[in-house]
Amino acid sequence: MVRQIANPYKEAVDIVKEMGGEALRLCYQCGLCTGACPWNALKSFPVRKLIHEVQLGLVDFESEDMWTCVTCGNCVQQCPRGVEIIDVMRAMRRTIVGMGVGPVPDSLRVTMKNLAGTGNPWGEPPEKRADWAQALNVKPFSNGTQLLYFPCCTTAYDSSVSRIGKATATILQKAGIDFGILGSKETCCGESARKAGDEELFQRLVQENTAAFAENGVKNIVVSSPHCYYTFKNEYPMAQNGVQVMHSTQFLAGLIREGKIKFSKEIKKKVAYHDPCYLGRHSGVFDEPREILSSIPGLELVEMANHHENSICCGGGGGQVWMETKPGERLAEVRAEQALDVGAEVLALACPYCMLMFEGCLTQDVLDRLELRDITELVAEAM
Repeated sequence: MVRQIANPYKEAVDIVKEMGGEALRLCYQCGLCTGACPWNALKSFPVRKLIHEVQLGLVDFESEDMWTCVTCGNCVQQCPRGVEIIDVMRAMRRTIVGMGVGPVPDSLRVTMKNLAGTGNPWGEPPEKRADWAQALNVKPFSNGTQLLYFPCCTTAYDSSVSRIGKATATILQKAGIDFGILGSKETCCGESARKAGDEELFQRLVQENTAAFAENGVKNIVVSSPHCYYTFKNEYPMAQNGVQVMHSTQFLAGLIREGKIKFSKEIKKKVAYHDPCYLGRHSGVFDEPREILSSIPGLELVEMANHHENSICCGGGGGQVWMETKPGERLAEVRAEQALDVGAEVLALACPYCMLMFEGCLTQDVLDRLELRDITELVAEAM
């Protein structure tokens, strides 16, 4: 039941204003946000209705809708009035977490507890953060090292996704790049904490990483995760600290142009590329991943029905990667079918979250027909 909760709502309004959400009053209920939401392909998520309830002060903090948004940004892109809907959702979640006026999904609560206690969503010891790189002899970053590789928590701790870090490190070594990793000295970028409404935890992680970068003389960072990329670029004090951040696809595309990456093997596969929300729509990086794939000998790049700005989310954004999604309500399933529809043999990815979602959501039958590869894996194979 929708009910008005005076004090929590007043605080929610204050939070929305603090986060730049005053544009909320501009919403005239045209419904384009609901129409643009990727959930429409699977279930009802009434974005317009939710925004209207916030406007009126009628907020059901106990509704599951509070945690459905994947923050893909398609609604914001389509809004004719500039309403920052993602900020509104984050403000609602921040009110729930900060004031306890509604339930937090159990799996997300555990994830936040792990982040607070160990600095990673998995709850793994910080000392194990660099274990993925041991067999590759990746050196620890030290003052004077040219480049820091920041693999992200998922790449560092999830055994099925660690191949992204291994492929990236292999490429950098073959290209003669002077790079290193911070291992246990770094923590999660905090993106999931902020999207889940735990602003205090996010700010703590920002301080810890910023201090680690400064103490170790970090000036250039390459990241595997678009979520780390967006967070470092937009929500950390990187620019004023003189730190440059690039996504791995941006950096590798540059190395290919400079002739530092040379290919010696053909990959004769038809490949579809999935634009991650936080690399594409949120950060405007569309060309470099395609440039890399198009440069690999033998590879045929095909576009799915939804691509570039119109790409469909894998379903992992906004903290959803840490929550369970019911079969039949998985956006990754829709995306995989789009890849198969254009005859793709390989679905190329550029985000550890996407890899985790596709691997966890697709049936074995689909995985037998559609190979999941990160772009870095394809580059490493062709070198």
